[in-house]
Amino acid sequence: METLLKNLEDLRERFLKAKALLNIERKIVEEKELRRQMADPDIWNDRIQAVKIGKKIEELSKEIQEWLKLEQEIRDLEELGAEALKEGGGDLTVELEKKYAELSKSFIRLEFSSLFSEKYDQSNVFLSIRSGTGGVDAQDWAQILERMYLRFSERRNWQVKILDKNYGNEAGIKNVMMRISGLWAYGYLKSENGLHRLLRNSPFNSDGLRHTSYASVEVIPEIKDDQALIIKDEDLRIDVFRSSGPGGQGVNTTDSAVRIVYLPTGLTVTCQNERSQHQNKENALKILKNKLSKLALEKKEAEERKLRGDAPKIEWGNQIRSYFLYGKRLIKDHRSNYETSDVDAVLEGALEPLMEAYLRWLKK
Repeated sequence: METLLKNLEDLRERFLKAKALLNIERKIVEEKELRRQMADPDIWNDRIQAVKIGKKIEELSKEIQEWLKLEQEIRDLEELGAEALKEGGGDLTVELEKKYAELSKSFIRLEFSSLFSEKYDQSNVFLSIRSGTGGVDAQDWAQILERMYLRFSERRNWQVKILDKNYGNEAGIKNVMMRISGLWAYGYLKSENGLHRLLRNSPFNSDGLRHTSYASVEVIPEIKDDQALIIKDEDLRIDVFRSSGPGGQGVNTTDSAVRIVYLPTGLTVTCQNERSQHQNKENALKILKNKLSKLALEKKEAEERKLRGDAPKIEWGNQIRSYFLYGKRLIKDHRSNYETSDVDAVLEGALEPLMEAYLRWLKK
């Protein structure tokens, strides 16, 4: 009984810590303020803004109710524990053990959300995949990764829009850029930023020789306040060209595709999946602003880490994960050291265990 009551006390402490980390009290105040705004009939003069506020209220309400419900269940269990201790255990102890086990599972599920405490974790993302060394195998690998992230997004009911895509001459893709929108999109997908290595017996080799392929994944949060970033017209080179599909065949009869080069850094963004040149240009500029904002943020964080004397984290350009698709099939994340042999499930989009392990590694 004493051990059970001590576990319950520890659970309450973990609950309070997670609740504070997620600023649930602040979110309660925010939800009330948003509901006050929604009560104003004039808000529907801007329907788009009203819908955004309504969606935000729904998200906040769901999160708040989950935490308040769990808090009440902990109180109820503490009262039951006090009663069981007073009566000397018996049937109440059995009931307490059962309810504690159920409550622990509920808390672990909610506690995971406390891992999303960074500034942009709730943001939508621009995710791009580019095939690296490995020829046709690498292009095929890039397409496998694209499918994996599409499946993962489907599992979470997120929306995906392809902004740019270039197919390989024989198979696979050279690169793809997509916008993924959904709750905690960046919080989850930031774990995928970096170099992904594939080791397998090549299906493109007549002898089926073992082959190593690489593809890079870049994940950029959609930063809402990027309007503060001013880009001078003279710093841009804008090229227009005809959109292309598989095999390089033209799918448009007009020069609707847009490529924007930011001359000070050489940073390049291409968009071609909209029929309108104007829309492609707008999307490319938006992505460019987000990339520049992220670079500025990373530079600032690097300077702060240097001042604090912190060890640098693994960043873009380093190998983060290996996928072994031969022999003892295995996927290993080189940051968290998480491993799984359920390769097929991961490639079908079951990425949550890998992502959770990464997020917990970040918090160490």
